[in-house]
Amino acid sequence: MRRWLPHPLIALALAAVWLLLANRFSPGHILLGLVLGVAISRFGARFWLEIPRVHRPLLLLRFIGVVLSDIVVANLAVARRILGSPERLRPVFVRVPLALTSDLAISLLANTICLTPGTVSSRLSPDRAHLLVHALDAADATELAATIKRRYEAPLREIFEP
Repeated sequence: MRRWLPHPLIALALAAVWLLLANRFSPGHILLGLVLGVAISRFGARFWLEIPRVHRPLLLLRFIGVVLSDIVVANLAVARRILGSPERLRPVFVRVPLALTSDLAISLLANTICLTPGTVSSRLSPDRAHLLVHALDAADATELAATIKRRYEAPLREIFEP
């Protein structure tokens, strides 16, 4: 079974994305979405160096909720700052020390930071010990690093690393 369907959740997610893009829920589109999901997940399986293990699935759902909430709040904050008084912005680069070791977890952290308006992951250090983050407006660089570690890195570590 694992040979034909190496990543069942990815296959289902791809099928759901297909149905949303097609905007039709007919039997033909459902079947096509499932076929595409299975084919793409099977083809892409050889590119996965490690199979991700979710150790705490409920925490993953909570993490997704936190990230979505932060995206909405950050959008409003960035819009207020830009439309209000952009000359008072305090841009800063922050080195965030990493406790994560998994490639997937580090990638998800960097992408989460980029998805949140006002922050961008700029560079991962060669030794993978620090992530350089640019913030559009931050009063305290140390507090920003602590917030990233608490809100994003800590849950990712519990979810993906034993």
